Amino acid sequence: MELSQRDITYCKNVGTKRADILYKELGVRTAMDLLRQYPYKYIDRSKFYKIAEIDDEDTYVQIIGEVTEWHTIGIGKAQRLSATFNDGTHQCELVWFQGVKYLKLQRGVKYLLFGKPSRFQHVYNFVHPDLTPWDKVTPEMTQGLEPYYNTTEVMKRHGLNSKTLRSIIAELIPDLKAGVQDTMGADVLQKYRLMSLKDALVNVHFPKDTLSMQNARARLKFEELFYVQLQILRQMKRREQNPGFAMPLVGSRFHALYKALPFDLTGAQKRVIHEIHDDLKSGHQMNRLLQGDVGSGKTLVALLCCLLAVDNNYQTCIMAPTEILANQHYETLKAFLAPLGDAVHVALLTGSTTAKNRVPIHNGLMNGTIHILIGTHALLEDAVQWQNLGFVVIDEQHRFGVAQRAKLWTKNQLPPHILVMTATPIPRTLAMTVYGDLHVSIIDELPPGRKPVQTIHYDIKRRAQVYSFVRKQIQDGRQVYVVYPLIKENEKMDLQDLQNGFNELCEAFPEYKISMVHGQMKAADKDLQMSRFATGETQILVATTVIEVGVNVPNATVMIIQNAERFGLSQLHQLRGRVGRGGDQSFCILLTDFEMSSETRKRMNIMVETNDGFRIAEADLQLRGPGDLEGTMQSGTPFAFHIANLATDGRLVALARQAAMDILDQDPLLEDEMNRIYKRHLDFLRISQSYNWGEIS
Repeated sequence: MELSQRDITYCKNVGTKRADILYKELGVRTAMDLLRQYPYKYIDRSKFYKIAEIDDEDTYVQIIGEVTEWHTIGIGKAQRLSATFNDGTHQCELVWFQGVKYLKLQRGVKYLLFGKPSRFQHVYNFVHPDLTPWDKVTPEMTQGLEPYYNTTEVMKRHGLNSKTLRSIIAELIPDLKAGVQDTMGADVLQKYRLMSLKDALVNVHFPKDTLSMQNARARLKFEELFYVQLQILRQMKRREQNPGFAMPLVGSRFHALYKALPFDLTGAQKRVIHEIHDDLKSGHQMNRLLQGDVGSGKTLVALLCCLLAVDNNYQTCIMAPTEILANQHYETLKAFLAPLGDAVHVALLTGSTTAKNRVPIHNGLMNGTIHILIGTHALLEDAVQWQNLGFVVIDEQHRFGVAQRAKLWTKNQLPPHILVMTATPIPRTLAMTVYGDLHVSIIDELPPGRKPVQTIHYDIKRRAQVYSFVRKQIQDGRQVYVVYPLIKENEKMDLQDLQNGFNELCEAFPEYKISMVHGQMKAADKDLQMSRFATGETQILVATTVIEVGVNVPNATVMIIQNAERFGLSQLHQLRGRVGRGGDQSFCILLTDFEMSSETRKRMNIMVETNDGFRIAEADLQLRGPGDLEGTMQSGTPFAFHIANLATDGRLVALARQAAMDILDQDPLLEDEMNRIYKRHLDFLRISQSYNWGEIS
């Protein structure tokens, strides 16, 4: 029976109970599922140490020697066994806290000690080491790289630790060596110099040397990434064939706004508008991602593209995740469109819009007199119907669910053109994966006259100096943000909190007015406080990260972030983007504890060194990994990677995407005999739900 069909229950050393645990904890049903549970690390068992050679940097070592003395301490469950181990030149201490009654130590017997050393009072000690009599040591125990597997507490309680998994997998290796159907075609294996699946699975679990292990892992990573890219690109090719509303005309409204602008568009803005218009006039539905750093002019690009649609007799909408951002877009668009008079009718629809005010909006959409509707989730309501919706802009789209976004696509007979915007710079590897089915446009220039924000890192002991600087900025007519990680004081966390911070700032700046906003406030109260700051009625805005997106106050020149070590790089960059939006020099001050981890210090240094959002996003991906990134990646990717890592495997992502693209360019439906292997495995992955394919489309 094929390994992919063999029930794990009937594998040696498993049985019904362990099979049930493996399924519940790891999702393992078959022998092949278990073989796809890859080691997370390897320990070199070919090297032997002397105690004198141990270094504090060593993770695991093995030593040959004797146990010279031992004694038990305590009674019952608190009992522990302490022993002295001597290799003939030096000695170390061994300690066991569990399973003491099962340990049978002997003097004069040579042992192989294996474990993780730690130093205590100049003496190395090992907690719960493996101690094997030399006559029981097998060649496998002292040769090559020993794999270690991730396990859960439930698994460990039932004897399914890493060592047990290793022994179960070892029993499958002879059948694996006998042959297994490959998931990659011979042409791809040859072109990219990849191992066969059989060799890769053998060498990922029991590699004969480091090079074999690395080649095995590269092959398995490539395969995982390849199938993700294959599915994403198939989805893209299907969408490219979807009929869409043709919008070839560049009409009077577009030209009127373009000529009325008091400044020139950047080269990047012009390029992106051309890319979008090429899609709009193609006759196929557009699905495009617009990336642009904070302040790069994405909103103006979106407005000009909306006017392209309006000039072709289609309605448009812009959907934002919060009322603050929706209101911000509404005010911004009205200001831009003022020179056009009544030629373009813009409306705003949010959860706060009253029933009375909704009636004219609903009527205006149905009779076509409303050209651009800006709103929040309220746009998705069944009562909201358009006469001819043709172009949709979704801002910060990661904050909307797949099903929510899809509702907009049903508002016309054909799906409207879709432009997804994000101010969260997305690393290239993530863009190729999470947004891999979208065409990508990037605005990589800031408008002329914008001065880069100067970022400064201080420890909290210099708060008085920071307050002095704040007072000088306010005296010069500027405004200040102060951001806190917590709303209320938390005894378990030694962090600055917003409520105490607000009181402290009121005492420090009694002559100025201070607003406060946070996520637990009612929307109306929050909007009132934001409005007071935006109009200059208050000079300081004390806030949580609720201001991360959608706040535009050009007069604000200082952003102070308390306990900056508590924020990820991308979130720090988003907060910094709230200042530097006018012509004056702006500043971002990062306040942290004096003592920081090395990773925190790296984050602060990166923020001080660069304003480049894409460089920051790449650094954030490297430091924290894809599942932990703020913003776009906070909820993780829709793919359950077992071995590939988007933070470190960028080159493989690009190669896998190219391989998938080459195949689909020649055979979009995967009907050729040589490509049916890919279609079969895609179907298998969809059935086994290794990836959440529904999230991709």
